[in-house]
Amino acid sequence: MAQINVILWDVDGTLLDFSAAERRALEDCFRSFQMGPCTPELLARYSQINRTYWRRLERGELTKPQVLLGRFEEFFAQEGLNCRDIPAFNQEYQLLLGDTVVFRDDAGSLVARLKGRVRQYAVTNGTRVAQERKLSRSGLDRMLDGVFISEIVGTEKPGAAFFDAVFSQIGPCCRDEVMIVGDSLTSDMQGGRSAGILCCWYNPLGEPRPADPRIDYDIRDLRQVEQILDRAGAAEAPAP
Repeated sequence: MAQINVILWDVDGTLLDFSAAERRALEDCFRSFQMGPCTPELLARYSQINRTYWRRLERGELTKPQVLLGRFEEFFAQEGLNCRDIPAFNQEYQLLLGDTVVFRDDAGSLVARLKGRVRQYAVTNGTRVAQERKLSRSGLDRMLDGVFISEIVGTEKPGAAFFDAVFSQIGPCCRDEVMIVGDSLTSDMQGGRSAGILCCWYNPLGEPRPADPRIDYDIRDLRQVEQILDRAGAAEAPAP
């Protein structure tokens, strides 16, 4: 087994609890735009529509602007909700997404412990506004060795061009010494497999492991990443 020297971390749903941020942002936007209460049932239906739009983005069927506005247009039409300005609603929603920071599995401490032991980068399809805000508020931007946001890179996960851009900027490394950790089979695992790197599926609910894409590690808790590094012979952290 090759030594793992680089970790590519997904952000939403992996290092950070996206569901918590999504719920708070949508509730606050409903209040701000005087659209009544955002009930758990409404939130669940929006989340399903939102996931569908992001999957279409991953498949290259939609552009990001089409995703960001289209999901709300469909949701509001489906629920009979009147929003006076959908672009403004989305703009405020993006800002609010970055305001709620909840770590999964004490991920902030994990990233801090691994600093200096392996190189760590964020790889995310989230919007620049939301991601830069949450990475700054969480302190992750200061712990990580770099951040790759698809909006800045110019292409999305799981596309090969996204990973090619990452490797062109992080410097020399063998791809068999790189591992992506993420919760999405279609974005993180498929993208990692196509890029020829190790794939670690963050699967806290213990869902069935698929045959495709092939997954190297299936974990329930992010702290298991340290065990993987130990087994793979990752370099020990330097003495203080």
